[in-house]
Amino acid sequence: MGRRILNDALRSMVNAERRGKSTVELQPISTVMSSFLKIMKDRGYIKDFQVYDPHRVGRITVQLQGRINDCKALTHRQDIKARDIEQYKIRTLPTRQWGYVVITTPDGVLDHEEALRRNVGGQVLGYFH
Repeated sequence: MGRRILNDALRSMVNAERRGKSTVELQPISTVMSSFLKIMKDRGYIKDFQVYDPHRVGRITVQLQGRINDCKALTHRQDIKARDIEQYKIRTLPTRQWGYVVITTPDGVLDHEEALRRNVGGQVLGYFH
């Protein structure tokens, strides 16, 4: 159920980018979604996001920047080892120059570069480029 919510939110962001919108409102929310958006913000794909009323259904307002080409969450569970992250990245992303695979690890939700740096594996949440 949680991955479906994340996938719907990411697809809403991609659709809003394609329509030329500057903001998008995501509802319902989850902590995994907030972590995913934090990685996107740190990597410069979105400007900022605000979480409203996180203890109930809540909503997140995301300020878009126009850099997202595609963004998807995997709805199935896919485990990945630290040594297999590079091959998965090459297989999933369209080019080696940009884009990130987001992985949930024992150290938290990380992108593939940070996971390689820490040498941890986990489950693939999704990717964006």
